Amino acid sequence: MSIAATAAPSPPAWRGLALAGAGSIAFSGKAIIVKLAYRHGVDAVTLIMYRMVFALPLFLLLAWWAGRGQPALTRRDWVVVSGLGFSGYYLASFLDFAGLEYTTASLERLILYLNPTLVLGLGVLLFGQRVSAQRLAALAVSYAGVLLVFGHELGFAGARTALGAALVFASAVSYAIYLVCSGQEVKRLGALRLTGLASSVACVLCIAQFLLLRPLSAALVAPAVVWLSLLNATLCTVAPVVMVMMAIERIGATMTAQTGMIGPLSTIIMGVLILGEPFNAWLVAGTVLVLSGVWLLARAR
Repeated sequence: MSIAATAAPSPPAWRGLALAGAGSIAFSGKAIIVKLAYRHGVDAVTLIMYRMVFALPLFLLLAWWAGRGQPALTRRDWVVVSGLGFSGYYLASFLDFAGLEYTTASLERLILYLNPTLVLGLGVLLFGQRVSAQRLAALAVSYAGVLLVFGHELGFAGARTALGAALVFASAVSYAIYLVCSGQEVKRLGALRLTGLASSVACVLCIAQFLLLRPLSAALVAPAVVWLSLLNATLCTVAPVVMVMMAIERIGATMTAQTGMIGPLSTIIMGVLILGEPFNAWLVAGTVLVLSGVWLLARAR
């Protein structure tokens, strides 16, 4: 047997990498679809309602499938799942959708990619974890990249960019809280079952939010908004969750996370080609810094 044949990755590894890459690209397409829908005059409350209406049956199916043969949820489980659904999927999603009304898809994705640094910061604040100098350097590099792109866009859009970036950053914080607090529940229920249940809670909250804040006539939107929401719910919401979890089973969480670094790059490319967003040296430099910082943080762990 040749050396090349011995060193070649096994087919399961390639399938895992393909699933991780496809999941990351699908996740990143959410911002593009949302920006396209906003061109039809819809607001964040209505748009996220449509996304969750289409996603709810799929998440319920996921929760049922993952929970087959498992013990029924206790009252404590339902309380925890409801809290995680509120923070990780309802609040994070709504703030993200609202922020995309005011900022570019490229900046949004870079801010959301700071999530590992936020998880680390919450670990320090809540659990007193110690941070090494290498991790601090990784944090500095990542935030320098976001600030570089943010400062450049601020000069063109002013307060709109500042508001959008603040909303997206709040979304990232909300999701980081979910990640930090979901560890024990993942062990109890399993990742797919917890995701299906918590996401179903978020779907119900988004639909209830629309019914409370908007008249039913607000649901009359352009047909393109409905089709874009259906695409968002399936291709960019439910499918990536399943693909990423399948990738983790095949290649592990670390390799899946590293493969996910193509997410911001795919968002930038789609933003330029589909939305006509600007592509310049500031964006390239900021993206390189953010990805480098996250990579350094992964190595430090």
